[in-house]
Amino acid sequence: MTRVVVVTTDYLEPGDEVDLLLRQEGFATRHHPLRGTRGHDELVAILDGAEGALIANEPMTARVFAQVCGLRAVVRTGVGHDSVDVEAATRAGVSVSNLPGVNANAVAEYTMALLLAQARRLVPVAAGVRAGGWPREDGCELRGKTLGLLGYGSAARAVVPLAKAFGLRVLCTTRTPQHDPGVDFVELHDLLAASDFVSLHAALTPATRQLIDAAALARMKPTAHLINTARGAIVDENALAEAVQAGRIAGAALDVTETEPLPAGSPLRGVPGITVYSHLAGQTAEARRAAGIEGARELVAALRGRPRSSLNAHLLTTEETRTR
Repeated sequence: MTRVVVVTTDYLEPGDEVDLLLRQEGFATRHHPLRGTRGHDELVAILDGAEGALIANEPMTARVFAQVCGLRAVVRTGVGHDSVDVEAATRAGVSVSNLPGVNANAVAEYTMALLLAQARRLVPVAAGVRAGGWPREDGCELRGKTLGLLGYGSAARAVVPLAKAFGLRVLCTTRTPQHDPGVDFVELHDLLAASDFVSLHAALTPATRQLIDAAALARMKPTAHLINTARGAIVDENALAEAVQAGRIAGAALDVTETEPLPAGSPLRGVPGITVYSHLAGQTAEARRAAGIEGARELVAALRGRPRSSLNAHLLTTEETRTR
C-alpha cells in the first residue's frame, strides 16, 4: 500500500532534496504549496488519504482533525505552532512536531537589522529619496542603549551576542530565567520602562495574546521602538497604532501581523514610524534548507513512531504511535 505524505510549505517543490529524501524513505509525496490563505474544505481535501503532512501555516483545527482519517503525523517547518490545535490532534491520535531552533540565527540577524533600520530611520529616508527629497534628520546609535527581549527561546538567545557586539545592554523577561552573564532577567514592567528597543520572541499562547496592549505601551519610553518577529497577535495593533501616532512611543518594526497578508483596512497602514514587513525573519536560504530537511526527517521519524520534537507524542497511546 502506498504511504502518502503531503507537503504544503511553499518553498518545497517536487524533485528537490526534501522530496527525494521522503521518497527514498518509501513515501509518495503530494505538493500543495500554501500561498495566501486556505479554506477548511480545501485543506481537508488536500489531506485526504495522507499519512503525514509537512505543513506551512494551515489552520489545522479540531474540525480538520475530526474529518481527516488516516493522518498520523504533522510537522511544522518552523518554530511556531499556534496554527495547529494540538489538543485536537492528540484526541485524533496525531503527533504534532515543530522544529525548535531551526531558524534561530536567521531570526537573530533579522532582529538586529530591524533595530538598525529603526535607529537610523532607513525606511523613511529611502522613501524620501525615492519621492525626490533628500532627508537629513538624525538617527541614534545602538551603543549604550538597552534592548529588552520578551522571551528567551533559541532566537532570543542568538540575539544576545549580536546585541552585545553592538554595545547594547540586554534585559530579558521570561517564565524561566536562566544563567546568562550577558543578560539581566527582570519583570516585564521593568523591562518595558527601561528598554530603548523591545523585541518580541515569545510563543503565542493565551497568556501572551495581546500582551503588548495599551497599558504595556504606556510603560515604554517615548523614544522606544517595538520590534516583533514572533507572532502578530501578541500585540494589540489598534493600541500600537494609537501609541505611535500620539508619540507615546517612537515607532515599531513588525515582521508579523495578526492577519497575514496585512489587510487593506489594518490600523497599522499609513502610520509614520510603523514599518510592516512580510514575515521574513526566518526566510533565508540556509534556514529554509535546514527547515525542509529537518522537517522531512522529523516526519519520517514520527511516522515510524520515534518523533524527536513532538509536542504531544507523550500523550498518545502506544497503539496510536506504533509503526504501521
